[in-house]
Amino acid sequence: MTGYMLTFFTQQDRSHNHRPLHQWLLELAQSMQIRGATVTAAQEGIGGHHRLHSARFFDLADQPMEITMVVSASECDAIMACLDEEPSLHLFYAKTPVEFGAIGQSL
Repeated sequence: MTGYMLTFFTQQDRSHNHRPLHQWLLELAQSMQIRGATVTAAQEGIGGHHRLHSARFFDLADQPMEITMVVSASECDAIMACLDEEPSLHLFYAKTPVEFGAIGQSL
């Protein structure tokens, strides 16, 4: 199949609808029956304002987070439309064309 890899970039301390933003995105993906999503916590990153974000020993609030989903074109359109409708949501993303599939028997 062909589709898109959507990667959303945020920080550990960002929230939306009273939940951590990365958790809210996972719940949205699940409610839309997206095949899967992965959250990755990064050690360091540079944000949109050229500021360094990092996971510090005593404070993980500024830790960079990535949420990645591989979706079909129609799923991509649906999730992007849903995100567009969310009031006060500010979220940077990358959308990359991909080929995807599964090898072997499903579990």
